[in-house]
Amino acid sequence: MPNKNFFLLPVLIACLSLMFTVRVTAQTFTNLYNFTALISNTNSDGADPFASLILAGNILYGTTEYGGTNGNGTVFAISTDGTNYTTLQSFAGYSDFNAQGGLISSGSFLYGTTSGGGKNGNGAVFAVSTNGTGFTNLYSFTTLNSGTNGDGAHPTASLVLSGNTLFGTAQEGGTNGYGTVFAVSTNGTNFMTLHAFTATSGSHSTNSDGANPIAGLVLEGNTLYGTAFGGGTNGQGTVFAINTNGTGFATLHTFTVTSGSYSTNSDGSNPSGSLILSGNTLYGTTDVGGTNGNGTVFAFSTNGTGFATLHTFTATSGSNLTNSDGANPSGSLILSGSNLYGTAHGGGFNGSGTLFALSTNGLNFSILHAFTATSGSNSTNSDGAGPQSGFVLLNTILYGTTFGGGNNGNGTLFALNLAPSLGVALSGDAVVLSWPAWSPSFSLQTTTNLSSGNWVTVTNPFTTIGTNVVFTNNINGNSGFFRLVQ
Repeated sequence: MPNKNFFLLPVLIACLSLMFTVRVTAQTFTNLYNFTALISNTNSDGADPFASLILAGNILYGTTEYGGTNGNGTVFAISTDGTNYTTLQSFAGYSDFNAQGGLISSGSFLYGTTSGGGKNGNGAVFAVSTNGTGFTNLYSFTTLNSGTNGDGAHPTASLVLSGNTLFGTAQEGGTNGYGTVFAVSTNGTNFMTLHAFTATSGSHSTNSDGANPIAGLVLEGNTLYGTAFGGGTNGQGTVFAINTNGTGFATLHTFTVTSGSYSTNSDGSNPSGSLILSGNTLYGTTDVGGTNGNGTVFAFSTNGTGFATLHTFTATSGSNLTNSDGANPSGSLILSGSNLYGTAHGGGFNGSGTLFALSTNGLNFSILHAFTATSGSNSTNSDGAGPQSGFVLLNTILYGTTFGGGNNGNGTLFALNLAPSLGVALSGDAVVLSWPAWSPSFSLQTTTNLSSGNWVTVTNPFTTIGTNVVFTNNINGNSGFFRLVQ
């Protein structure tokens, strides 16, 4: 059913002789779940969710890095309304622990990685059914010898699935100790190291291809796209492409040199979130760098041309490192229509991070939610703090995680309804309607009779003022009702 906001304009006009404004509040934030308190580092449900959620039907699945019955993290499920939380797996510690990456699903199975554990303590690829049974360690990364091995170590990112093959990254290990891109079958066989990042050198730890990939991959056809947190010719990270058979590795973008005490540059540095792909355009974030050192949102073509910095996060100040838009976006973006949605784990009005939106052309940047200040020894608050991951979208609702904050300081699961409200202002002989410019998928409709159901889409020209779309309707003495619908 479409989201609707109604306003009886003649009543408002008759009651008020001065100009009035209704603030545009574009979304509804809901704290769906607070992870419970830890006792000796353990609890029943987990703590500190680092990765994005995934969605199957009306069930959200995710991982926590810590907590659970062994203190080494969990795999969980929860309904989209915040009920029926279930711990599907508590990582044991000796064989698997610390899931920093998210999950992917195929049929009745979930697949993921742990950064530690496995047979050699260097991480693993695992599978577990959606009802929590059948946990299987599919692959254990091999022993490190002076930091090197043949396959990689300590994977921290989500996997991507094509057919019966899982593709991923390991942030360390490989023949040079700087991480790998790998593939493995869903039954744990046919492991292949697709690329081992080359050794870095010099005071800035530079190389040709990048180093220490901590983000996941995105797949188009037979090409995988990813980011490396460090390395490259300037030591600030790279964006790369590689074929699914391990051939054709190419460095698409090397982030530029940073300078000054705030490590600033023009394009950002140290990308830690996975890329997203739309057509032939890749979108991503950098954790730091940019003109204020607090990270960027960027876009460029899959052939490596046309790099553009869409947004540079502003400088932070004060003991809580606050600003207006957030800082250090370490999670992946999500694309809906012509809008990008993302998280920043720092900054914002309270220094606890933000949820943001902007258009794919870099315009209409808006703060959707600024997490509240934390307090006390456990850094608690009402809504969570420090989101490290991206979103999953269902209709108009974004679902996500915060690494910290919440009632017990161990993180939260939240929902953010993007359905915009309609702002109303009376100015002279006209009524001015406004709504957020980042919600172009919503249309303004009008009717003269609510009971008739005869809603007509307004096609008169709109203007954009600041971050709002504005429509001016001259008063003619007739009743009129307006709503936004998707």
